[in-house]
Amino acid sequence: MISGSTILLTGGAGSVGRSIVPRILKRDPQTLRILDNSEPGLASLKSELDDNRCRFFAGDVRDADRLSRAMSGVDVVFHTAAMKHVDICEYNPFEAVKTNTLGLQNVVDTAIDENVDRVVFTSSDKAVHPANTMGTTKLLGEKLVTAGNTYRGERDLRLASVRFGNVINSSQSVIPLFTEQIREGGPVTLTDERMTRFFLTYDDVFDLVTGAAEKTTGGEVFVFKMPSIRIVDLAEAMIKTLAPQYGYAPDEIDVEIIGPRPGETFHEKIMTEREARRAYENGSMYAILPEETENRTPTPPDGFKEASDIVLSSKNAEKLSKNEIVSLLENNCSFETSNE
Repeated sequence: MISGSTILLTGGAGSVGRSIVPRILKRDPQTLRILDNSEPGLASLKSELDDNRCRFFAGDVRDADRLSRAMSGVDVVFHTAAMKHVDICEYNPFEAVKTNTLGLQNVVDTAIDENVDRVVFTSSDKAVHPANTMGTTKLLGEKLVTAGNTYRGERDLRLASVRFGNVINSSQSVIPLFTEQIREGGPVTLTDERMTRFFLTYDDVFDLVTGAAEKTTGGEVFVFKMPSIRIVDLAEAMIKTLAPQYGYAPDEIDVEIIGPRPGETFHEKIMTEREARRAYENGSMYAILPEETENRTPTPPDGFKEASDIVLSSKNAEKLSKNEIVSLLENNCSFETSNE
């Protein structure tokens, strides 16, 4: 799917996009086009890469004309560009709609017009029973992507969504925040001790988006099988691990409860009960089929069987122990330990 193909990655200068770039290049594409509205982000990424297969496109998914140029001759689109911070989206809902909904509609329309083969949209588990603007725009995005498989007409285009939780050490996770707070001597701020979250690694994200591109029959929402973590356990594990590296004893770093932010939920869900009734699975992920309509009779992807015993919420999922959290962090994070 990637080898020998022309790939467009939107939001390529973001934390998820940047993690995908080297992994795509290892799959030997003919060309990788990286689109982002951050000129500094693109410049930084360009300085890190020495690969003549890369093209750096300054532009915004809100701009349909720019997308048309960027997508001309493209085989596969990985769409990661979005407003992702819950509190920022909550304070700027009109902007979130422009990027996460209207921008995504531009991606779907342009993919149809440019005869793209595959589109994979990176959604969020916050699209399940959305309690905030960001989750609501992501849910609508999934609906637009699924509908695109009907809207495409006779074109051989398949569009799918992937839904995942927090990515270890991404700019949207609490890990960089906790790291900075520990570096400064605390306190580490928690919104609520009961809070749980799903986490996955950047390798998991890449396996999910490429798996969706390869396996989709059109319109599914793919979900990775993710471990759950108590945020208080994450904070305590990070304090125990990092405090000595920054010159503090772990018991010198306090944990302060500050209350939930606007739009924040206590737990995360990977799918609704209604979706679970049409979910299929393989060893690493679920595929939620679109609902059947008079124009569409979905079929499960190859290698997927009807799912059973789905744990829908991070509240009820098996939790990683503090030792397992430490191991996960050590394998997936690099911490700057200088306290100068």
